[in-house]
Amino acid sequence: MRPRRVLETALYVDDLERAAAFYTGVMGLRAMFGTDRLVALDAGEGTVLLLFRRGLTAEGLRTDGGWLPPHDGSGPVHVAFAIDREALPAWRTRLSESGVAIESELTWPRGGVSLYFRDPDGHSLELATPGVWQVY
Repeated sequence: MRPRRVLETALYVDDLERAAAFYTGVMGLRAMFGTDRLVALDAGEGTVLLLFRRGLTAEGLRTDGGWLPPHDGSGPVHVAFAIDREALPAWRTRLSESGVAIESELTWPRGGVSLYFRDPDGHSLELATPGVWQVY
């Protein structure tokens, strides 16, 4: 028995509105839900990217449905988004036009290509084409 896939990934941000604008505007994700504490984004193919205002989750939260245990994070973390190889030129253009610098571009032994850049909170983001991993 094993999990089917990762369902959610969480990032902790200092300015929730700025982060949500980046992920909806630059990255093209769709906001599904939002409060002053978090924004939930449709990250494609049944995955969710959660943006939490840093520090507001450290004490947990009681809801009508039960208890959400505390969690929080600090420092830059890494998230990779799967893209089609044919979309690489369009992503390079979109990032440039949005004022987002590409930090690195890497071709992997299996033939996949990764573009690395930062979000407004300094998180390391990657756009990866097929051929990065055995499973992708």
